[in-house]
Amino acid sequence: MLDDARVRADTPGCVSGPEPGPVFLDSAGSSLPPRVVTDTVVAHLLREAEIGGYRAANERLDDLADVKTAIGALINAEPESIALSDSATRSWADFFYSVPLAAGDRILISEADYASNAIAALQRARATGATVERIPSDGSGQIDLDALTALVDERVKLVSILHAPTNGGLVNPAAEATRIAHSVGALVLLDACQSAGQLPLDVAELGVDALSATGRKWLRGPRGTGFLYLRPELARSMEPGRLDLHSAEWTGPHDYRLAPDAGRFEFWECDVAGRLGLGAAVRYLLELGPENVYAAIAARAEHLRKALPEIPGVTVRDLGIRHSGIVSFTVDGVESVEVRDRLLARDITVTVSHAGSTLLDMTGRGLASVVRASPHCFVGFDELDRFVAAVAQLRA
Repeated sequence: MLDDARVRADTPGCVSGPEPGPVFLDSAGSSLPPRVVTDTVVAHLLREAEIGGYRAANERLDDLADVKTAIGALINAEPESIALSDSATRSWADFFYSVPLAAGDRILISEADYASNAIAALQRARATGATVERIPSDGSGQIDLDALTALVDERVKLVSILHAPTNGGLVNPAAEATRIAHSVGALVLLDACQSAGQLPLDVAELGVDALSATGRKWLRGPRGTGFLYLRPELARSMEPGRLDLHSAEWTGPHDYRLAPDAGRFEFWECDVAGRLGLGAAVRYLLELGPENVYAAIAARAEHLRKALPEIPGVTVRDLGIRHSGIVSFTVDGVESVEVRDRLLARDITVTVSHAGSTLLDMTGRGLASVVRASPHCFVGFDELDRFVAAVAQLRA
């Protein structure tokens, strides 16, 4: 079981005392880091100020290498198959833009895919003559596996699967979809931006060719951090679309040699403090026990899914069979932005997901926006109830 008191004590953003503190429900946006993360980042920045960035980084080479070891322990991967980056979007794009495409090739995206992914797919399709097609959803809202089976053929080169969308609690059947895509030789790129840190991720079980994730959301790491996992064979054979002197070695006037592992997807310049902070965040999660954290997040989200529909005029908009820690809802007669702002006036933080971020899904459901509440394990159930009471008062 998770030690709730310890988790709250470890989180500077959690205020304890006789008066009610803030209620933070935006871990799907940028979560509250534990103290070990901020201490790690600040300590390294101060060290850079004392001796310079190069020396400070050289002092932490083993710790920097351990960041990949920690991530590997979390997702069941070898450190050599992990590349660090500045965001999930960067990681996703670095892999996607490195997949060879030609006229007539097909790219499949899930209906809940994120705008950045869809825009990149459309851009490459225009440049190469490939096509972008959506994978239909079934009656529950998740990827329709039967439809996907009928859709794939040898012209499908890449299937983009969003594990957990930004606009609701859906979790897609990623492993099953991957097996279908692999049956025709297609590559599978899993966007785990909203699942890393709140749902189990085992790349061996998922079977995906690549996985992208961010540090700032459910992992509770710093902003400006992320990582890319590549299947080991791809980490050793795939050529990135961009290289520098870290990802490759200049061996002669007309020759270069790629890094032997996923490091070929990294650039030399990076936020060293941020990466150390990401490592601290992942190690903190491993110390707490990921299964304990995942269960705590699920319990809090389920609490909201049961309580919010009891409020007249409030509709929970989550789809799917299996759910994540994101709870999306609308309030009749109150625009989502107004809901967010009125809750913020009461020191309750939620956010709004607009149709433009998940265009296919939101327009298909006739939704212009939803309010998104995403409680992490450090949020108390009393705080959840204060939030629910505040939502009820919006229409009073």
